[in-house]
Amino acid sequence: MNSKKLVTIMAGGVGAASLVLAATLPTAQADPVGPPEYRALAGMGSDTTMDLMNALSEVVTVDGVKVIASYNAIPDGPPVTTKNPATDPLCVDYPRANGSSSGRDALQASLQAGDNCLQFARSSSGRSGKETEISMAWVPYATDNLTFAVNAFGTVPAQLSKDEIVSIFKCESTDFQPALVQTGSGTRSSWLKYVGITEDEIASGTYPCLVPVADGGTFPGPLPQEHDGRTLKANQIMPYSASVWQAQMWKAANDRRGDSVLGVIDGVAPTVNNGAFSGVRSVYNIIPSAKADDPSSLEYQVFVGPNSLVCQAKPTINLQGFGDLVDASTCGDASDRS
Repeated sequence: MNSKKLVTIMAGGVGAASLVLAATLPTAQADPVGPPEYRALAGMGSDTTMDLMNALSEVVTVDGVKVIASYNAIPDGPPVTTKNPATDPLCVDYPRANGSSSGRDALQASLQAGDNCLQFARSSSGRSGKETEISMAWVPYATDNLTFAVNAFGTVPAQLSKDEIVSIFKCESTDFQPALVQTGSGTRSSWLKYVGITEDEIASGTYPCLVPVADGGTFPGPLPQEHDGRTLKANQIMPYSASVWQAQMWKAANDRRGDSVLGVIDGVAPTVNNGAFSGVRSVYNIIPSAKADDPSSLEYQVFVGPNSLVCQAKPTINLQGFGDLVDASTCGDASDRS
């Protein structure tokens, strides 16, 4: 394995000037506090796009009114009230969703209940064949580069080949400890696909180093929250969004990097819009298919098509460290349905 090298990520396709400007931005507000306190489109889910959607919720308006309410993925965090209790009493003390799968399931449950509590979900992974009782659309709007992070003062090299990474996460290397992030996370799903591991294999005990000791595996302690490098031990390696790490570095998002540095895979740095990087992925908002088919709906206006309000907010997307989709015409494409 290659010798240790500290890595500073600059976002190709965004530009140094934009990154300097990002350093002057306030951290995106965690949970909407108003005005208005209760907004038309409430959503939760992915940690990866949490700060991005928080930032977009402050700039996307209809007739001058903010319409997006994005609730943070906080492990064991307090429940939230997504709608005015006077008109939507079922939306009081609503459980938070922590991760893409959890957000998707929360949205589906809300749709099935007809409670009007959630209108969208954040997701950093695609549909991947998932079917749901009520059809939903996975709508892409930005790209992220998923790489790995290591402790800057640790023993894991910051330059690895993909084969070396696969070996570590398949428990074949005993020198380094893979730190797979929490279940229900889109980052977890994307990373497992990247290294060729399935959740069924993990559940069957094929890769014990990915499972906490408390659950019968060998990983010391609970699995870390995604994009939180503060608990990263000297011999550990974890998947990490390059976009989120960069936003944290520039204080456009809450800084949870700790002593982590980003990794280089096969000699290619994970810069935004670097199509040569192997970990590039799209990020999505999930909305009901019925709303995606209705041009008069607020969901359509905000999320669907390249002229949607979210797709037109590229400066905010870029300042949060995320890149444009490789094919700009696919921004807001609502064709991938469950």
